[in-house]
Amino acid sequence: MIGNGKLKAEYERLEKEYSAEVAKNLDLQYQYEQLQAVYQNNFDQQKEIERLYENTRRLKHDMKNHIMVIASYLNSREIDKAKDYLSVVLDKLNHVYSYIQTGNSVMNYIINTKLEYAQQHNIPFKAEIENLPFEKMGSVDFSAVLSNMLDNAIEASIHSVQKFIYISVCRKRGYDSINIKNKIDSSVINVNPELVSAKSDADAHGYGLKQIKSITEKYDGLVDIYEDEGMFCISVMIPSE
Repeated sequence: MIGNGKLKAEYERLEKEYSAEVAKNLDLQYQYEQLQAVYQNNFDQQKEIERLYENTRRLKHDMKNHIMVIASYLNSREIDKAKDYLSVVLDKLNHVYSYIQTGNSVMNYIINTKLEYAQQHNIPFKAEIENLPFEKMGSVDFSAVLSNMLDNAIEASIHSVQKFIYISVCRKRGYDSINIKNKIDSSVINVNPELVSAKSDADAHGYGLKQIKSITEKYDGLVDIYEDEGMFCISVMIPSE
């Protein structure tokens, strides 16, 4: 018969081995999910590049036809018709999204996908982006942070009378930072200091901000949320070294 002391020691040994195996499996699962996400992201980027290339090719073809029509009106001295036609063409061009090139493939895909969606909802924007690799962050974490920040700004702008989004990516004082601002009709923080969503899917919506904070803390970074000159602002700062 095994004594209580030996039984306890054997139990503790098996418990440690079990815990180690569970931790190992969780680590493998996380690595697998990371690889899955990277693969899906690369696939999505490739499809987006192909779509943008096709749109550019189609636009180039259409512009040739438009120029020929305008030239025909001018040759016939139908100046008013040429002006009217040109006005229609310019209006269409104003609704064509211009691809933003950042030098970072993940950032390219996210920013261009999100801002094209913003333009479809008539939300003007300005982007000032430095070519930063965000090397400390895994691509999945970086994607989650940037996507959530842009989603929140776009969603708020859709429901706002004043519509404008400003995006800045820059290196400042040893930090790689993402700064996103969106116009607001009135103070959000004064009315809702905890930034709790009033949507029916509040838990999912609130998770976005929690995820931004959690990932940023993982890399010893900082999150700053404030309002300035009628804009809701969020900054994420990740140490560059």
